[in-house]
Formats: sequence, structure tokens, C-alpha cells
Amino acid sequence: MTRILGIDPGSQRTGVGIIDVDAAGRTSHVFHAPIALLGEGDFPMRLRRLLDGLTTIIEQHRPDEVAIERVFLARNPDSALKLGQARGAAISAVVLRDLPVHEYAAKEVKLAVVGRGGAEKQQIQHMVGIMLGLHGKLQADAADALAIAITHAHVRATAKRLGVSAQQAWSRK
Repeated sequence: MTRILGIDPGSQRTGVGIIDVDAAGRTSHVFHAPIALLGEGDFPMRLRRLLDGLTTIIEQHRPDEVAIERVFLARNPDSALKLGQARGAAISAVVLRDLPVHEYAAKEVKLAVVGRGGAEKQQIQHMVGIMLGLHGKLQADAADALAIAITHAHVRATAKRLGVSAQQAWSRK
């Protein structure tokens, strides 16, 4: 059994989702939640809350691997910079615990979970719920984090079948 932590980084909320994957590639839900960062004072304190929140989740759930969304280009440079800093803080929290990190672009996650790279957030929420047997509406950031973890589970399974690393299975180079 492999436990995968999915992270959807954000400067206001960071989504976190954890799944277990068995040897046959079947996934099961373990945990999901958004880490709310607003209301923490200045931006450095929001990053501190993110680090502390991820540390607590890692200690409680003991993931084996981490999958995180790769930063996309934003229209607003200030927003892109803050998103990058939040992503860096999240990566720091996991690499300090010697966890391997795998990165996926938003379009790759949408393609893996919904079947098309231009899927809407509601479609991701719906498919994640179906794939993990969850009922009720999922919070968007947490659903995205679960989708990232599911994407990594699919890539791992494909890599195993091909006898290559997860990076090689997903790379088109």
C-alpha cells in the first residue's frame, strides 16, 4: 500500500488530499481538507500557517509520496509570485521530511481525471467523488488536491506496467 499526498497550492487556501493505492492500483480515500491561509496577518505568516498545517497533516497521515500542481502563468504578476511562494513553502514542508515530490500541470490533472484538459472545476469535483466513492459536494481546493493524488496514482501504475520511472511514464521528451 502506498499513501499519496496531493497538494493544490494557493496563497489564500491550499488544498490537501490523501489517498491510498494498493498493489493492483485501486485507490481509496484517506483525508481531504483545505488549509485556510487568510486571516493570518501578513503574507509571511500565511506561509507559516501553510508550513505548520502541512507538517501536522504529514505527521498524522504519514504519506509515502507527494504530488503537487505545477505553477501556471497567471495574468497578475503579484498573484503569480505569491502562488509560487506558497508552492515553494509546500514543497519545503515535504522535502524536509525526505518525501519524493512529483509535479503535474493543471491540464495533465484534468486530462487524467476527467478525460479532457479543459475540464471545469465542477467536473473535477464530480469525478473525484465518483472515483473515491465520496458523497456530497467536495470543497474545490481539496477536490483538486485529491485529483492531483489520483493523477500520480495513475502515472505510477502506468510506469510500473512499463517498467520505467513515473517521470519517464509521463514525459513526452
